[in-house]
Amino acid sequence: MTDDLTADATATRSPRVWIASLISTIVTLPLACIALFLAGISPMACDSCQGAAARRFDASFGPAWTVFNCGLVLALITLVGSWALWRGRPPAGLFLAVLAPGVVFFAALLFMAMIDWP
Repeated sequence: MTDDLTADATATRSPRVWIASLISTIVTLPLACIALFLAGISPMACDSCQGAAARRFDASFGPAWTVFNCGLVLALITLVGSWALWRGRPPAGLFLAVLAPGVVFFAALLFMAMIDWP
């Protein structure tokens, strides 16, 4: 009885679902590296700031940096989840594979929106 259910589940499962996780990895990891680099050099935008502008920028940069790093960790968890689920639950693995680059993009946008730019 259970062999029939297992055979039916493997018969309906596509053997190429892992390609979505692979493409997501190829897109997400470089995107995350580029976003991390750009976020890391963003304090240079306020090198010439002085006084109140510099204090506002510094006060907004700390929380924005924390939110950005949490977003990158969430993207990594999403990417690992897509690899973990491509065999057992292909639709969930496909959803996570598509979601991972979007999480990096959203984290970068949120980082840029949180900073009080000079």
